[in-house]
Amino acid sequence: MNQRPWQPPAAASQDSEGRAKGLSDQAQLHLESGDRMGAFDLCRAALALDGHCFPAHRLLAKIGLSGEDYRDLIQRIHREFEPRAYLEIGVALGSTIVLAGENTLAIGVDPSPEIARPLPPNVRIVRETSDAFFAGHDLKQEFGGRELDLAFIDGMHRFEYALRDFMHIERNGTPATRVLMHDCYPLDEVTATRERNTVFWTGDVWKLTLCLKKYRPDLQVHTLAAPPSGLGVIRGLDPGSTTLAANFDAICREFVALPYAALQPDKRTALNLVAGDWETARGLLV
Repeated sequence: MNQRPWQPPAAASQDSEGRAKGLSDQAQLHLESGDRMGAFDLCRAALALDGHCFPAHRLLAKIGLSGEDYRDLIQRIHREFEPRAYLEIGVALGSTIVLAGENTLAIGVDPSPEIARPLPPNVRIVRETSDAFFAGHDLKQEFGGRELDLAFIDGMHRFEYALRDFMHIERNGTPATRVLMHDCYPLDEVTATRERNTVFWTGDVWKLTLCLKKYRPDLQVHTLAAPPSGLGVIRGLDPGSTTLAANFDAICREFVALPYAALQPDKRTALNLVAGDWETARGLLV
């Protein structure tokens, strides 16, 4: 089931919006000069004027997560490991699926992709929800017999969708399959709600990390400090595991209702945050 298209909130007054943008510009300059605290304060001041000031949210995310941008890390992963088969859940504008190398067969699944650029011949987009795709397709057959080497979950920003996507991927993967996950390190409570209330929004995908730590301690789950919202890495898949499927309804009841306060007092430890540099990322993936 697709979420209804989100309607942006009514804009702040032109004066407040302009002042917030000005403060964000100043914050950028402070950050570039090394004054992280000054940049932080200016971003918060900007959001006090306009709670939907996207540049302020993005800068705050960069201040909190000082690693490499998640797209840069994904590109490095493709270049280093050259996956034979790559699956991407949630394609949107296509900015990450085009990072697959020419020797990688890449399939993107998205019911409403908005790709404006030409795609290389090794990339195919399936216009379906991920649930419909996995129900109606044999993944190995879709990849011409290739095993799934790499998958990226970046679909619906809600816990239960991310959980189902992971379950589908694990069932169709191998112990060597590498799984990446976006939007798993929320900026703050306001931008991490299940219902979208801000332009910058990650939803409650972060709950998947807590869920896997509790119900699947056999998995290796980490969050790279890659702005703007973390890049999860999941290794050690067990395609034969039935734990998540057998407890799916109970897990959803438990985690859908879980408040953001569950991340306190130590969000970094709760979400297994590690450095967001390439060497750390590579070490988790070899």
